[in-house]
Amino acid sequence: MLADGLLFIDSALLDDKNMPGATLGIRRAQSPHRKQYKLKSAVFSHNGILKQYTKYFIDSNGMPFIYEKTKLLKLSYLPIKKVIQKDVASLLYVKGCKSPFTIPRPPEQGMTWAGILHLNGFPWMLYEYSDKKLKDTHRKV
Repeated sequence: MLADGLLFIDSALLDDKNMPGATLGIRRAQSPHRKQYKLKSAVFSHNGILKQYTKYFIDSNGMPFIYEKTKLLKLSYLPIKKVIQKDVASLLYVKGCKSPFTIPRPPEQGMTWAGILHLNGFPWMLYEYSDKKLKDTHRKV
């Protein structure tokens, strides 16, 4: 419920648009309202949204949105060929994919397989890592 610049969920404050600040976090920290809705987790990527069980989200600017999963995509596990570390990211090369995936950090030691989502038959998004080849399956996105 939105009233007078205040966004509430279950009578707890989610965002206070009356406070100065460009982001949700800054406004929440400055708000005089003490009963604030507890944000359980932060999602930093599209991949993170796909792994959530909820369909309700709020972005860092304080804009609530609904993400409904509507499409079923193939998830296949392919061997990781190599990882090249760059200054602010890494490049992940996977067998069967022509282009590398840009990742924020290299996979943990021992993770030698990459779960790749395929859109229209083409590798689209890195979904997860695995230490062994898992059975190919599907995910709703």
